[in-house]
Amino acid sequence: MADYDPAQSQPPGYMPGEVWTWDAPSGGQFANINRPISGATHDADLPVGKHPIQLYSLGTPNGVKVTICLEELVELGHGGAEYDAWLINIMGGDQFSSGFVAVNPNSKIPAMVDRGVTPQVRLFESGSMLFYLAEKFGAFLPSSGRGRAEVMNWLMWQMGSAPYVGGGLGHFYAYAPFKMEYPINRFAMEVKRQLHVLDSHLANNQYMAGDDYSIADMAIWPWYGGLMREIYGVQKFLSVAEYRHLDRWVDQVGARPAVQRGRMVNRRFGAPDSQLHERHDARDFTHNRADMVEARGGEWIDFA
Repeated sequence: MADYDPAQSQPPGYMPGEVWTWDAPSGGQFANINRPISGATHDADLPVGKHPIQLYSLGTPNGVKVTICLEELVELGHGGAEYDAWLINIMGGDQFSSGFVAVNPNSKIPAMVDRGVTPQVRLFESGSMLFYLAEKFGAFLPSSGRGRAEVMNWLMWQMGSAPYVGGGLGHFYAYAPFKMEYPINRFAMEVKRQLHVLDSHLANNQYMAGDDYSIADMAIWPWYGGLMREIYGVQKFLSVAEYRHLDRWVDQVGARPAVQRGRMVNRRFGAPDSQLHERHDARDFTHNRADMVEARGGEWIDFA
């Protein structure tokens, strides 16, 4: 840093101070919810529905991982996996309520409570939820050996890699208040490396951990399937068409009925018929999609 010319900084002349201070909004369109401290900003209890599993989330890739898993488990007939999915408005600060912070002190979606056991279990971090659900119901995770290790390898890979996609490329390419060449190029290179990792692996594997669909696929598909299809409008920029093995897997996983349902839950963007703002009953998919609720003038059909 001794020979660095501050005129090359963005903005020109900027140099980091000896001690960082919070003296200006940061985060572009997310500046109103970014802060350097944790904890609740207001008192509010979380709602509780009729099912064993209570999920507090939003239809972002991290939220979709968990709703896909829950829909897959329900489809297999696991009644204990029935769930209420409550919408968390992160731009409105719902994640900073006292009730939410009690479940997830990190104030990030998703958060989950298993009320079907005593004492009840709180869960935060989507990877933790996938692991917990797979263990609880004995599904989508081998019980031992190489297969189990391979699933966990790829689950942990996703948890460590996705921040480069969202907080890295996604932020600087789509959300930052102005375009900056250095971070966009830095994160584009890393994300393309990750896409190549996946494409190379899937050239010789049906699913992420081999021949069987698992929680590793559920974790990776929302982020990297999204990158291949829609999120951030970055598909042409990243030349995603060159990853043909990954493309095959994205279509294969995306064709699963439980995946199609799971990606609708707590979704507040896209076509209204792709959105189910909350999920409290399996019949909500056929009666309470956003387009249906809008057509009824806002009336939600309660199956309680």
